[in-house]
Amino acid sequence: MNRIVKPSKRALNVAPFLAMDMLREAGNLAAAGADIVHMEVGQPSGPPPRLVAEAARKALQSGTIGYTEAKGLPALRERIAVHYTDTYGVSVDPAQVVVTTGSSGSFVLAFLAAFDAGARVALTSPGYPAYRNIFNALGIEVADIETSAADRWAPTAEAVRNLVSHGGLDGLLVASPANPTGTMLMPDTLSALADTCAENGIWFISDEIYHGLDYAVPKATALSTSPDAIVINSFSKYYCMTGWRIGWMIVPPSLVRTAEVLAQSLYISAPTLSQYAAIAAFDATEELEQRKAAYAGNRAFLLDALPGIGIKDFSPVDGAFYIYADVGRFTNDSFAFAQKMLGEIGVAVTPGADFDPHRGHRYVRMSFAGTRDEMERAVTRLKDWLK
Repeated sequence: MNRIVKPSKRALNVAPFLAMDMLREAGNLAAAGADIVHMEVGQPSGPPPRLVAEAARKALQSGTIGYTEAKGLPALRERIAVHYTDTYGVSVDPAQVVVTTGSSGSFVLAFLAAFDAGARVALTSPGYPAYRNIFNALGIEVADIETSAADRWAPTAEAVRNLVSHGGLDGLLVASPANPTGTMLMPDTLSALADTCAENGIWFISDEIYHGLDYAVPKATALSTSPDAIVINSFSKYYCMTGWRIGWMIVPPSLVRTAEVLAQSLYISAPTLSQYAAIAAFDATEELEQRKAAYAGNRAFLLDALPGIGIKDFSPVDGAFYIYADVGRFTNDSFAFAQKMLGEIGVAVTPGADFDPHRGHRYVRMSFAGTRDEMERAVTRLKDWLK
């Protein structure tokens, strides 16, 4: 008898990314002719900035688009370093910049570079599901920090110290602005978390991929208070380059060579065409700020309109382009709720189970990265549906 070949236990331990499942289902319905309002994924609705497209065309016309060095084009790494000086007043050595295949590539590199299998890393809950899924795939234990409205959905230094005392800790990963809540860490909170990690000899990883998309709280980089932090960023969100799959991370000197060696074998180099285009993204500020203003308008519209249709309880929307809303008055199963919403009125949202395995059954995440027309159509449909 032939032995049945099965997927690895490690792979089977990885949960589905429900936002992408919802995107697939919404796409299938749209392909069949349905009118879908997409609020399920964090993706800017418009094209990349004009300067980005022009840079890509110029690179294509120049001839060969081959490999770059594993850490990325020197010109791009130098431009990223300048960005930190101009934006945050922080000096970054271009040698510490690693260009990756989106922020997702940065997460994999960072986690492999910093942690052994069996390490224990703290995450906030609710939080971006891919963190947990990648950790599970790598055999790294997740220690949850359950956040709440009382702490503005942010982790506290006290919670980190408690985890260190009970079971030990090898790292902390935070995000500001956060996905799915949109809340941002106050500068003093970010500093306290960084200091706590330094005092306890644990890695501090800061996900800053939504930087630039801030509306109510000033942004701060972890590098301002922690030169040994691992900082991850991306051209996908503020820079409107999701499908270009280009991101970066800043690593301390002790991890530079480790990250480079890993990159050499895992993906050789990030997409070269995207790297040339990304250099131009830093000069597209005027156009990008117009996009941000549109998100801010969508945010204001939804914050005003949602309470009137019964969706009244959501986290502070400081940044990014998400509203994480409590829909417990309508359902105790946000996944079934989201599927029914999609099937009956063509509004696609992401169930909270993606972000919080314990409390997510009563939450949904709504992206307001689309057009104002889409936001208005979503509210109109929801108003009638939720009666």
